[in-house]
Amino acid sequence: MDDDQQDQGIDPSVPPSGDGCVECLAGDGPGWWLHLRRCAACGHIGCCDSSPSQHGTRHARAAGHPFLASFEPGEEWFWNIETEQYYEGPELAAPAAHPLAQPTPGPLGKVPADWQSQLH
Repeated sequence: MDDDQQDQGIDPSVPPSGDGCVECLAGDGPGWWLHLRRCAACGHIGCCDSSPSQHGTRHARAAGHPFLASFEPGEEWFWNIETEQYYEGPELAAPAAHPLAQPTPGPLGKVPADWQSQLH
């Protein structure tokens, strides 16, 4: 990683914290998400801002880590929560997304039938 990436809050060497939102899986909130976001500084996996609990952005703000990356298959983008702009960044440590077998929304068995009415 070069100094610019470190200064910007991106560490490409850090792997993701798991396959799903850390807080949702730990029982914080309703326990399900629409999409997943990855902290580009520390690898924390949180749920997106459309999800009921919005753990990804909450983590980024609390930790002072401005860049989130998509943790969805086929998506390769970064979002800066401070400037509210998309950003092109380096390839992050594998895996780049949650497992294909994991449903969206997820996790399996936790998503309510009326999930669409609960989105932000």
